[in-house]
Amino acid sequence: MITVTDLDYAYPGGQEALRGVSLSIAPGMLVGLVGANGSGKSTLMALMAGLYSPVSGSVTVDGCSSPGQGRAVRAKCRLVMQDADLQMLGATVEEDLLLGRGRTEATVARARELARRFSLLTAWERPVQTLSWGMKRKVCLAAALLDDPLVLLLDEPFSGLDYPGMREMRGLLRENRAAGLTQVVSSHDLECFIDLVDQLVVLDAGRLALDGPPVAVLDRVSGHGVRPPCSWSAGLGVRCWDGESS
Repeated sequence: MITVTDLDYAYPGGQEALRGVSLSIAPGMLVGLVGANGSGKSTLMALMAGLYSPVSGSVTVDGCSSPGQGRAVRAKCRLVMQDADLQMLGATVEEDLLLGRGRTEATVARARELARRFSLLTAWERPVQTLSWGMKRKVCLAAALLDDPLVLLLDEPFSGLDYPGMREMRGLLRENRAAGLTQVVSSHDLECFIDLVDQLVVLDAGRLALDGPPVAVLDRVSGHGVRPPCSWSAGLGVRCWDGESS
């Protein structure tokens, strides 16, 4: 589904963000992308989404590669950014979900169904500036899913959420995985989602440090600026932090 090959990226002005990153993500996987602040997580997700073009190397999503096919990559992926205010353009929940998608009967019905799924239907006509942080995040997530992407990229989706919000986000990740959606979730903190992920990717100062099943790499994450989850004990595995079944 996603193949990253010898990927380098530097921002205008020469600030290097990624160097020599290579990894593969199979269809339907739920991948945790972790690292300390400044390790390159958000940059890598933007490259996977086709929003940036590599300086060298490539990102291939479902047979389409960037550089060269950035538009095709963007058609297959949706990125939900950490700051919802940067991504919301509509004045109300309804307007934001339907913006640029038309108002056909089928589109409106699908948008309302997603709003119902995310407990946003009662806020359908509310101005977006009156929504809580968690509700804004859900509007962005609903808008991303409305486009039926093959890949969903979530940048720090648990940031700023309270405990009920975290449980709801975990449930959504489970539902998406059950539906076969490939998901990449970035975070600097493993605690609230490590028991859900199939593959753990650790970045350190723009380089790939670790990549594999969580049980194969968790003993080494602390050496790369990532705190191991309290639910992890070597030899015992990951225990779910909230009593849910993982």
